[in-house]
Amino acid sequence: MDTPTAILANAAAALRESPFDDISYRTLGDAVGVSERTVYRHFPTRSHLLEGVAGWIESTEFPLPPFVTILQFQEASRARFLAFDSSPAFAFVCARAASISPTGESEATFFTRALVAMLATNHPSVNERDLRRVAAALRYFASAQFWARMRTGFDMSAPEISDVFDRTVVQVLSRLPTLSRTSR
Repeated sequence: MDTPTAILANAAAALRESPFDDISYRTLGDAVGVSERTVYRHFPTRSHLLEGVAGWIESTEFPLPPFVTILQFQEASRARFLAFDSSPAFAFVCARAASISPTGESEATFFTRALVAMLATNHPSVNERDLRRVAAALRYFASAQFWARMRTGFDMSAPEISDVFDRTVVQVLSRLPTLSRTSR
């Protein structure tokens, strides 16, 4: 395991005992066997560290099952909401990271590209701009940020959040032909 990955893995492990804000760079350095300065070199700010930890958690704890169809995407999102309910501390870290300004690469993520590709396959007559708009909406409603908002704001469980998500997907997709015609 390389040093940045070891730092992120140790930060995620520390989250089981402490809130993110209580995890120090020195503690992470000691846990990995590197200096505090090395931790700063890889993660210059706490935002960089938070974003890195959230990415590590999402890839290891909450991997989104593959999807090609809308139904598979809904099932994958439902499974992820259930996983969020099983590890809420990790899910809230992912939600918090999503609410900060991105510090990483600005290139579209695999998830975004997969959503656009799924929509293009299922709705071939819709233009690219509208596909990206719909993908953005679907991505938000499938996110830890949405889950956290429903969990804390409405005290909803994963099945209830999934129901809201499914209804939102139907609403968003039902407007696709209209969006396409008005934006041309």
